[in-house]
Amino acid sequence: MSPTLRNTLPYTLALAVIAFVLFYLVSSMSTALTFIAGVLTCGILVPILVDVKKPTAQFKAVNNPVSTEGFQGDTATLYVGNLPYRANEDAVKELFGRFGTVINVRLMKDRQTGRRRGFGFVEVAATDANNMIGKLNDFEFQERTLKVREARDRQDDENQAAE
Repeated sequence: MSPTLRNTLPYTLALAVIAFVLFYLVSSMSTALTFIAGVLTCGILVPILVDVKKPTAQFKAVNNPVSTEGFQGDTATLYVGNLPYRANEDAVKELFGRFGTVINVRLMKDRQTGRRRGFGFVEVAATDANNMIGKLNDFEFQERTLKVREARDRQDDENQAAE
């Protein structure tokens, strides 16, 4: 069930009951028609009410103090391991965004199957990197314990063989 549906479901049910009672008392329609009218009314009213209740720009600014568009400054790349396979880029960005500025999220996929591989990289502001590592390493996320550390540069095969 999507988070939006989960959040609006109580309102929808309450409005459906109220609409049913009102239509039943006011009109002489049958019970089935009254029920249908209530559901249709709530199907239109609830989305309108949800749009009205969206967070304001002030609330967004508190949760994400720095806009990442056109970010100027030093960045660091963090390796994130043991990610749940169902996690997507938006969920990871939202989690890391609680602790600082997130520039980019890349979750690795298997080339053949297209499924997520359970790890990825998060590019963050360099000033926030150590804080994020401290807060999110061994953090429980979607029933998995994350492993977060600074990403190491990939070395080509010749350098690895020479060492």
